[in-house]
Amino acid sequence: MAALWIAVVVFSMIGGGAAAGEVGVCYGLKGDNLPPPPQVVALFKQYGIQNIRLFNPEPPVLDALAGTGIAVMLGVLNADIPVIASSQAAAQQWFDVNVVPYLNSVNFSYITVGNEVMPSGDGTTIAGAMQNLYCVLTANNLPIKVSTVLPISVLGTSYPPSAGQFIAELDGVMRAILGVLVQIQSPLMINIYPYFAYASDPINIRLDYALFTATGTVVQDGPLSYSNLFDAMVDAFISAMEKAGGGEVGVVVTETGWPSFGNENLTSPEIAGTYNRNLLDHIKENGTPKRPTATLDGYIFALFDENQKPGLFIEQNWGLFYPDMTPVYPVFGANPTPALA
Repeated sequence: MAALWIAVVVFSMIGGGAAAGEVGVCYGLKGDNLPPPPQVVALFKQYGIQNIRLFNPEPPVLDALAGTGIAVMLGVLNADIPVIASSQAAAQQWFDVNVVPYLNSVNFSYITVGNEVMPSGDGTTIAGAMQNLYCVLTANNLPIKVSTVLPISVLGTSYPPSAGQFIAELDGVMRAILGVLVQIQSPLMINIYPYFAYASDPINIRLDYALFTATGTVVQDGPLSYSNLFDAMVDAFISAMEKAGGGEVGVVVTETGWPSFGNENLTSPEIAGTYNRNLLDHIKENGTPKRPTATLDGYIFALFDENQKPGLFIEQNWGLFYPDMTPVYPVFGANPTPALA
């Protein structure tokens, strides 16, 4: 997906206890008819969403978030990663420019080093950039976590889930990234889209399996039973992480969703609403078969339909809301306080 987004996110670690995840929402900025950030922040507050992810520093959005207490995950642009990886001084400079001016007013929870850099780009500097930013944060006694975001296309094998494995050419890079995440006790962030898997093979992938509506096991993988594609994709990622030395690293589903228009009978508000409502219920109540007691949190892409998103027309139709802030379909219950002032 495109890189200029804000997204609601919360993190997942492996620890024990009952799964009780949360779901948030991505807020994209690629539209010429979107409401201004203060109204968007009010919309998040109206719907009780308390965690926001910004994919790169956006001063108008950070200004709107000041004093709200909403947790902000701040992203590093892919192009900035090599410079930040070059030295701790370079990481400090990025921090001084993009974080320090807002430290007293904005609640930062995460810094994400790039978005979907791999497999199409060079990820060899991600681990170094993560390490340098972590050192800056610890030197300033800040509890902000550091991670990076990857698409499922970094997997060379994803089926069955237990066979999940990274592309061979990425093995060394992934071992370095996971090694840092183990050291700093942060999760890996992954983008999971059952829609794309289903749309690429609707004959062999059942719609109920993709929408969380199957009533029994669809895929049996050794002792693990899968009734939905979302869990299978997450566990394929976890299997790959285990093979690359990251078995103790948690995961965050940093993007997931379903478009409401643009691909004939595979997309509609009804189908998209079914996926996202069931996703919300599933994450609040369940881990995955591979990690049944782990909290798994994530967020829905996206808040708005965005009429300037590049690529296929379908990319403009992932929103929960139209730009006038009326729902495309219901997912979250609104508080009585109106979003518009």
